[in-house]
Amino acid sequence: MRIGFDISQTGSGKAGCGYFAHAMIKALGDIDRQNTYKLFPSFGDFYFDSQMPIFNPYDGENFCYGPRHISRDTAAQFWNNPNLEVLLNGVDVIHANNFWSPLNLSSTRLVYTLYDMNFSIEPNWTTEANRVGCFDGVFRASLAADWIVAISEASKVDYLNTFPHFPEELIKVIYPCSRFTHDSSLGLRPNALENIKPQQFWLSVGTIEPRKNQRRLAQSYAHYLRLGGVPYPLIFAGGKGWLMEDFEDYLLELGIREHVVLTGYVSDDELIWLYRNCYANLYPSLFEGFGLPVLEGMQFGASTITSNTSSIPEVVGDAAILLDPSDVESWGQLMLNLSKNSNQRDLLKKNSLEQAKKFNWERSANALLEVYRAVLAKPKRSNQIL
Repeated sequence: MRIGFDISQTGSGKAGCGYFAHAMIKALGDIDRQNTYKLFPSFGDFYFDSQMPIFNPYDGENFCYGPRHISRDTAAQFWNNPNLEVLLNGVDVIHANNFWSPLNLSSTRLVYTLYDMNFSIEPNWTTEANRVGCFDGVFRASLAADWIVAISEASKVDYLNTFPHFPEELIKVIYPCSRFTHDSSLGLRPNALENIKPQQFWLSVGTIEPRKNQRRLAQSYAHYLRLGGVPYPLIFAGGKGWLMEDFEDYLLELGIREHVVLTGYVSDDELIWLYRNCYANLYPSLFEGFGLPVLEGMQFGASTITSNTSSIPEVVGDAAILLDPSDVESWGQLMLNLSKNSNQRDLLKKNSLEQAKKFNWERSANALLEVYRAVLAKPKRSNQIL
């Protein structure tokens, strides 16, 4: 097989979608010596990273690169060209990983990664431009995709509820796994935590944006302090997203700014240290397609309190405490209880390590290879419906 693979979001500032594509192509390179892969640093006209022409870390005997566009305009011209299949130069299967979906394929099979439908379920969680771009991509995929790879059962259900015309049997759930391949790494303490003792801070990982629910977690932390909780600092580890420009002012209004550390975007080594050394990993997200920070925290033994919504119960099983992400007082009370119960914390740490072992990139990559083979064995779907 000659497989075209979208790596457009795998640059230095990658988030969830980029981590999936990054780890998956590395896993495919490790296990697959029979097929060839053409990697596309830009893909479509929705997402564009100007650094990708020079930041391409993937090498391998069966890897080569597609065009390295230096502007959004040239990328858009390429991907919207009516003769796209000629430009793809013999690709049998093209795998879209950044929400955008091509329509102009008459024989090349299209596999589409479905992350989540949050932009449709709650419009206030994102910007208008992102909402329109994401919905356009999933809609086009509902027409043109030959197979969809969903990253959770919850995402699959949400997609079928929105696009009931798409054949359920052509959606395969393939779980992401941790980006970290070395469980023994100790990590690197972030400079922002220079004066904070290990095992004496609460951690919350994720881009600062409404869907991640940091405002309510800040309220819960304030409630925890009012209840007499030990004033372990609350660490928010993640870059600035959208619609949360006033978050620091909000912390001041709550009276907890002096107890909160905003690290900004952290490196992988820093994130490992944070997971290993936090008292607990708090993940109150309102909605997830998967929830990588939960799994990655469990991989390094973080005791975990997280939401009982969307895909998260699939990820944590019985290894974490699940709470309603909108119940501020319950989160604060649970933090207080856990701070006083080291035995419960130790049990959560043990269970987290066991649960994380259930997710494996080799298994997921083999499942994706099965999809590629299956999609080539069937007629082109869009030829039958468009």
